[in-house]
Amino acid sequence: RTDNTDMATFCKPETKTIYVKTWGCSHNISDSEYMMGLLSKHGYNVTMDEERSDSADLWLLNSCTVKGPSEEHFFNLIRKAKSKNKCVVAAGCVPQGDKHRAEYRDISIVGVQQIDNIAHVVDETLFHGHTVQLFGAKRVPIDETSKSSSKHRRDGGARLNLPKIRKNALIEIVPINTGCLNQCTYCKTKHARGDLASYSVHEIIERMQYVIEHEESVREIWLTSEDTGAYGLDLGDDTNIATLLTAIMQLLDRVCAPHRRRRQVMVRLGMSNPPYIQEHLAVIAKALNHRNVYSFLHIPVQSGSNRVLYAMKRKYTVHEFERVCDYLLQHVPRIHIATDFICGFPTENDEDHARSLQLLHKYKFSQVNISQFYSRPNTPAANMKKLDSKIVKQRSREMTKAFKSYVSFGERIGERHTVLVSEIAKDSHHFVGHNKCFDHFLVPPHADIDLMAKVVTVEIEEVGKYFIKSRLISVANDDDAEWVTNGLSDTLPASKTVNSAKRLDGKNNVI
Repeated sequence: RTDNTDMATFCKPETKTIYVKTWGCSHNISDSEYMMGLLSKHGYNVTMDEERSDSADLWLLNSCTVKGPSEEHFFNLIRKAKSKNKCVVAAGCVPQGDKHRAEYRDISIVGVQQIDNIAHVVDETLFHGHTVQLFGAKRVPIDETSKSSSKHRRDGGARLNLPKIRKNALIEIVPINTGCLNQCTYCKTKHARGDLASYSVHEIIERMQYVIEHEESVREIWLTSEDTGAYGLDLGDDTNIATLLTAIMQLLDRVCAPHRRRRQVMVRLGMSNPPYIQEHLAVIAKALNHRNVYSFLHIPVQSGSNRVLYAMKRKYTVHEFERVCDYLLQHVPRIHIATDFICGFPTENDEDHARSLQLLHKYKFSQVNISQFYSRPNTPAANMKKLDSKIVKQRSREMTKAFKSYVSFGERIGERHTVLVSEIAKDSHHFVGHNKCFDHFLVPPHADIDLMAKVVTVEIEEVGKYFIKSRLISVANDDDAEWVTNGLSDTLPASKTVNSAKRLDGKNNVI
């Protein structure tokens, strides 16, 4: 076969369009961003627009295996693509976790650690009619200073400095590790992502510094993985999440000093399971209090019953989860803790379900992901006797009702918060801004100023279960040192407001 340079000249990828569809978590989104960047650099036209899918020459489908419905949607799109005589490349956790399904017999596949080979696979599929399936893992020397080392470990994946096309131009997603240390009985993702494999601190910091200093559009950096808290425990050199967070804080102090207004970013930590963060809570709290880190953490509990957690093999107790929450609530002002509950796990009884409801009522989390138990093929939980579907649905309804029974932030009406605007709301009218705690604010548009990527001061006017509506008070200038706040200091000094920001009247006009 010719190398990629010769093939690009012969195959003319610039005449072809690739439609990319992504399901699942921010790690999957990051993988798609890298694959799109590589395809674009190779010459292909790339689109995420479903309306343009019919005119595309190949569909790249990046799948998620967490829940059955998203997996079924993935297979439906494979069938749809074939019915339209489209070439298909499958990616993500579904094919990686189950390589032998009949649906894959005549399509190409890029495994989760093979995304850097996407251009080669697409070339072979589109221009040569070949079926290429790559599943192998990346491996690096344990002693990375010596390439001749005979001992190797599994790497985090493709290099972090690959080209990418971001789903949101303002958000850089940085994978810090892949896989995990758990063996949860319900989880299929482990089959795909495997055991924990971390990037080095150096590579992560190098990527973050490059983005901050050279990618001017980026305002948020999301650290992502299957378990952020387990970071580094595979490296064998005492590296852990505290090591990484300390290095990140040092980087932010160096390159995001308050006077460097144009180089400010906010970092968001990824999902962290309770077992691996318990001994690092002091450093985690310090990081979450840093001016350039969102005071936000996603800590999935899954159940309020130790008996169910044991059957799930979650490696922690309810008391340990509460200890993590209590510490962070005490040491990080107004921290936003998100969590998950699974309703109707096979061993769950009425008392177990009641304990989950009690845990929800105790903490009144402002963000909760509630899932009915879905039996995933080839997992230990799939062999357990399932509960009646009516019971599962009823418990899910009760959990949802309990979650909807309270409204967070009602006492904050009238507070002023400074937020970073990073996206358009689902109503296609408001902007979405995040304060220091990553609370989601609906910000009204301005007649004369595009608020995207702006730092704005807003006043909370109304709160609901799923929204915080605000009115616009001022828009910071690019050279202003104003940055995101948590509302505890909700009034700007008068001189700052008048001199450094665009003041607005009640109709959002500059005055």
